[in-house]
Amino acid sequence: MTDISYEKKETRKKRSVLTGCYVIETSDEDLSAEEIWRLYTTLTKIEAAFQSLKSDLGMRPVYHQLADRTKGHLFIGVLAYHLLISIEHQLRNKGDHRSWSTIKKQLSTHQRSTVMLTDEDDQIHHIRVSGMPETGHNDIYKKLGVKDPLKREHKIIGKRL
Repeated sequence: MTDISYEKKETRKKRSVLTGCYVIETSDEDLSAEEIWRLYTTLTKIEAAFQSLKSDLGMRPVYHQLADRTKGHLFIGVLAYHLLISIEHQLRNKGDHRSWSTIKKQLSTHQRSTVMLTDEDDQIHHIRVSGMPETGHNDIYKKLGVKDPLKREHKIIGKRL
């Protein structure tokens, strides 16, 4: 006959109290609970931002085979992230605590159209016009210092061959 015996480790007994709870652990003993939580939420914001950027900018999957192209791909991602954080920071300084995903969703309804046409002299015209911004758009633009989002641009970009 074979006997099987086991003993629950002391650490497991202590942790059983936390079963079903979300636990964030760190090896840094100098941080307060508030600082640990702030760092954790910062990490989740960064992850959400990169997920959004990868989707919106078409930055995944990465099929680059040359190191310079991979570096360029990463550079654009980091540059876009800095822009995103700058927008959030500027809005926070004005008392607006919306996340990037909320800002992006709000502004996605403000459209800009480009019309290309060729005149009788075979000149190619580019005409860009913004739609009328809604109250929410204007609020964000004002806080970010974006001026004249309705500006109409008309450029002659070349001649048809």
